[in-house]
Amino acid sequence: MDDLSFTVHVFREGDTYVAHVAELDLSSCGDTPEKARASIQDAVRGFLEVAEEKGTLAEILGEAGYQKEDGHWRAPEFVSLDRLTMTL
Repeated sequence: MDDLSFTVHVFREGDTYVAHVAELDLSSCGDTPEKARASIQDAVRGFLEVAEEKGTLAEILGEAGYQKEDGHWRAPEFVSLDRLTMTL
């Protein structure tokens, strides 16, 4: 399998740290930010391995915005990450 780049956002929910990969809409968690990062890497690896075994990897990555260029997957480009506030 080729190298695949993805963005990890880590945030806190109570006493737990959650790591989220927006490109693949996957999340995992841990007791520390470092454990959450390690956990999301395992989750992404497992998800991609199963997709490859099932023959759906190209479809999943294409739907997630990745593009195949010169035999390698190029990650989608994030334009911005914003924190917005609105009145409820």
